[in-house]
Amino acid sequence: MKVLIAMDKYKGSLTAVQAGEAVAAALHRAWPEAECTLCPIADGGEGTTDTLIAVLHGERVAVLVHDAQGRLVDANYGMTGDGTAIMEMSVASGLAMVSDLPLDPRTASTAGTGEMMLDAIRRGATRIIIGIGGSATNEAGVGMAQVLGFRFLDDGGMAVDHLPAELERVVAIDPSALRMPEVLVACDVDNPLLGPRGASHVYGPQKGVKDVNEFDERLRRVADLVARDLDCDHRDEPGAGAAGGLGFGLMSFCKAKLVSGFDLVADVTKLEQQIAACDLVITGEGKVDSQTLHGKGPVGVAEMARRHGKPVVAIAGAVEDSPAVRAKFDEAYAVKPTEMPLAEAMRRGAELIQETVVRHAARLRELVL
Repeated sequence: MKVLIAMDKYKGSLTAVQAGEAVAAALHRAWPEAECTLCPIADGGEGTTDTLIAVLHGERVAVLVHDAQGRLVDANYGMTGDGTAIMEMSVASGLAMVSDLPLDPRTASTAGTGEMMLDAIRRGATRIIIGIGGSATNEAGVGMAQVLGFRFLDDGGMAVDHLPAELERVVAIDPSALRMPEVLVACDVDNPLLGPRGASHVYGPQKGVKDVNEFDERLRRVADLVARDLDCDHRDEPGAGAAGGLGFGLMSFCKAKLVSGFDLVADVTKLEQQIAACDLVITGEGKVDSQTLHGKGPVGVAEMARRHGKPVVAIAGAVEDSPAVRAKFDEAYAVKPTEMPLAEAMRRGAELIQETVVRHAARLRELVL
């Protein structure tokens, strides 16, 4: 019997790889004849880089970059043997990294993200996969673009160096930039760049934006310049408003393709082919609930399993007892005992997963016999 173990992370407790290893260890003990294959998953958010590095056997690369407010920080990303660089913008330009400073969206820059991408290009990257959640910025990726070689010019034809602080001085963009590799962006929001659902209105306030209309107009100016000087206009595309408009910037300056985080990971890991070849699928994350139904990894796995007629089981820290959630899986098991404090359950995550799998091993066997 072939069992595919496609676990997401248990946030704060276990990585996707660790959760999968715990399931496999229990199956080997309780169901020795089961042939287990691990395919950790992610949905484009925190932990996606770790998951893809593990699946693709990549190596960590450390690089010194500037955070969103210009301080030098250590960032890291993954590089695989086939030249794929895997990174998250949050390790360079993330909001959490500048939480000790007063928020200043007028100066907060994606330059550090550009520096990380530039380092990967100089190391020979032929493809960049980047997750763009958790940004501290609201500048449409101009800081990143400047690092990658785009020149933002004033009315005298001179380069404006201090972006985004001096964005109002920019009247033209010189597109003489680096030759970019393929760029794939993990993005699970569909906001456009501008307007009531745009970057400034929806996400700006959490980054310190007080006058959302003023910042919306700043982004509009960037979009107008890009449309005129780069001959492309992505302002209305779903995801353009992600990460303070970095989604727009990556599409505009890097010709990037924005895709669902789960779909990207599934494609890279050949998840569907692995599901088609197995007899049982086991998935899960820290909590399976109504939020899981909206683009989260375990439901994506379950829907693929259904398409191929494979039984699918969720093993999660907690499981919401709702018909919509239960309907996605043949079985769904919560590993946290009701009476156990959450902090203790998080410390004992691997142990609880193993106990749960062993306890239900007979039922798992029944699903494929």
